[in-house]
Amino acid sequence: MNDVKSSIASVRSMRSGAQYLDSIRADGRKVYLDGEAVSDVTTHPALRGAARSIARLYDVAADPANAELMTFTSPKGSPALRCYHIPKTPVDLAARRGLSTRWAEESFGLMGRTPDHVAGFLAGYAAKPSVFAEAGQQYADNVVRYYEHARDNHLYLSYAIVPPQIDRSKPAHKQSDPTLHAGVVKERDDGIVLKGAQQLGTGAVFSDAIYISCIHPLTPGDEAYAFAVAVPANAPGVKIFPRRSYASGAPSSFDYPLSSRFDELDALIVLDEVFVPWENVFCYRNLQLCRDQWWRTPSHSYGNHQAQIRYSVKLRFLLGLTKRLVEITGVDAMPPVQIQLGEMAAFATIVDSMVKAQESQATVDAEGTVWPSKAALYAVMALQSEINPRLLDTARELAGGSIIMLPSSLKDFESPEIAAQIERYIASPGFPARERVAVLKLVWDLIGTEFAGRHEQYEKFYGGASFLVKQNMARTYDFAAATKMVDRALSLPAEN
Repeated sequence: MNDVKSSIASVRSMRSGAQYLDSIRADGRKVYLDGEAVSDVTTHPALRGAARSIARLYDVAADPANAELMTFTSPKGSPALRCYHIPKTPVDLAARRGLSTRWAEESFGLMGRTPDHVAGFLAGYAAKPSVFAEAGQQYADNVVRYYEHARDNHLYLSYAIVPPQIDRSKPAHKQSDPTLHAGVVKERDDGIVLKGAQQLGTGAVFSDAIYISCIHPLTPGDEAYAFAVAVPANAPGVKIFPRRSYASGAPSSFDYPLSSRFDELDALIVLDEVFVPWENVFCYRNLQLCRDQWWRTPSHSYGNHQAQIRYSVKLRFLLGLTKRLVEITGVDAMPPVQIQLGEMAAFATIVDSMVKAQESQATVDAEGTVWPSKAALYAVMALQSEINPRLLDTARELAGGSIIMLPSSLKDFESPEIAAQIERYIASPGFPARERVAVLKLVWDLIGTEFAGRHEQYEKFYGGASFLVKQNMARTYDFAAATKMVDRALSLPAEN
C-alpha cells in the first residue's frame, strides 16, 4: 500500500484521537485556504475545530467501555471499527448502525462524511469482489487487499467522485481540455498517472486517503475517466482546495457553537500528475465496472444507510432544540405549537423507522452478504429533499425574531454595563439571559448561519438530485405486487 504515515495505529490496537491527529499533522499534504498553503490542518484556526471533532470519534471508538458497540474482531483477530464489518445477518447490519449512531451523536448529525461513510463503500466493494473480477482478477484482489488495509489500520477515507461542473452538456472526453476531469494520462509498468480534478471531497482536508472515481454516467470515449483508485491525502501531486471555512468567522464557540466545531469542509481535489501503483487501482479504463462498483455491490447502500442514520440523529437534535426553544419563549403548551411539534416528531419518527426497516427487511445475496432494503433506503432519500426544508421552516416559524435579536457576541456579557441590560431585557422566566442566549445562538447556528445554509443544500443533494433518487425508488418498488392486486380487482365476478 502507499504509505499513509507510519504513526497510524498498529493492527493490534484501536486508533486514538491523538494518534489520528499525529498522523495528519504536518504530513506534507497540500491544502490551500484563503490564498495560502496550510502547514498543519490540526492547528490552523479555521480547521482545528473539525480536526478535533474527528479525533473525538476515534477516542470514543477506542474507549474500552465502548468496545462492543464500536468494534468487531477482524478475521486477523484484531479489533476493527464496526463500519468496516461486512454484514452477514440483519443483526450485523443493526450493529453497524450502533457505531454510526454513536458517532453521529458526537456531532449532532452535522458531520456527514465521518470515517464510517466511505468505510461502508469499501466494505461493499470487498463483499462483492466478483464484480471487480469481471474486469480482471487483479482488480478484485486489489480492492479486497485495500479494504483489509483500511480496516486493520482504522483509516479515515474521504472520496471525490463527481467531475467539476464546467460544461455538463458534454462528456468528459469532449471538454475544452481533456485533463479538466480527473483521468488517466499515462500508464507505467508499476502503475498509472492521473491528471485533472474531482469533487466534492467532503472531509478530504482531514482524511488519511481519498477514494477517487466517477459516479456520473460515462459514455464511450470516456474510458480514460473510468477508473477507481485510492491515494493518500499527502501523495505527491494531490492538491486540496477547500471552500471557505465557516469556523474562520466564528469569534467564539459560544457565538457559533456548531460551525466552530463541525465544519468538515468540502473541497476540490486536483490531481497534478499523481502516480498510483497498480495495487491501489480497482478499476482501469472500464466503463462497465466504473458504473457497477456503485450498483452491483452493496457499497452505495451501505454508504447511504450510514447517511440516513446520521440524518435521523440530526432530526432528533433539531426536535430537541426546537422543544427547548418554545419552552424558553413560553409557548410550548399552546395548541398550535403542539401541532407543529407533533408534525416535526412524525417526520423524524418516519425517518428513524425507515432506517430500521432497511435492516429488518434486508436481503441476502448469493455470497451471503446482507444488503439494506433498497425500497426503504430510497424511500427516505426520495423524500428527504422535501422533509428537511419543511422541518427547518417550522423551526424558523417557532423561533420568530428571537434568533435575530441577540447580543452581538460573548463579549457583551463581559461588560458589566451591557450585561445588566441584557439580563433585564433578554431573560425569560426560568431561563437567565446567558442560558437563553446560548440556546438561541445554537438555534441560529443550526438554521440561520452560512453553516446552516450549506447544510440545507447538502441535505438536498448529497444523495444525488431528487429526480434521480425518485427514479431509483420507481425501479426498486414492487409494482408487480401492486398491479397484481389491480388485476384481481378487475377480475372479480359480477354480482347482481
